[in-house]
Amino acid sequence: MSVITGKAWVFGDEINTDVMAPGLYFKSPMDAMARHCLEAVDPGFAVNVAPGDIVVAGHNFGVGSAREQAALAFKHLQVGAILAKSFGRIFYRNALNFGVPALFFPQSVDISPGDLLAVDPVTGSIENRASGQRYAVDGIPEHLMLMIQAGGLMPWLKQKLATEGVI
Repeated sequence: MSVITGKAWVFGDEINTDVMAPGLYFKSPMDAMARHCLEAVDPGFAVNVAPGDIVVAGHNFGVGSAREQAALAFKHLQVGAILAKSFGRIFYRNALNFGVPALFFPQSVDISPGDLLAVDPVTGSIENRASGQRYAVDGIPEHLMLMIQAGGLMPWLKQKLATEGVI
């Protein structure tokens, strides 16, 4: 996977999955649900986020219920990566399972809304092109990157099973 470059969308601590995928829209198609992603904390996010943009957050991003729609909304919106000080564990794994790179980024407070970021999810290199600041975090392990590059867990499994002649 190449370097992901996009505008930073900055959020605070304890952003709940209920805010990412509001329950009111669970019976709606994913495109309708995604239009309401994070609207309780930033009403313009889902409307204005561009493909490849990067979500930057504080502690415990994705805390709350285990709704996989929360991670799926970011994939549907074509968010390039999610950087956070820490993640709700189920949300973190759901993001990876849906092919959305998620990296632990302790320095998230250094990023301002709208900063242009370049993220290499393999090496963990993060550059804030607005400030010139560079950061090094743990990259995503190779086995998970293969899954992300395939589009997520299910496409990766289908690809792997087809390669092995199982399907």
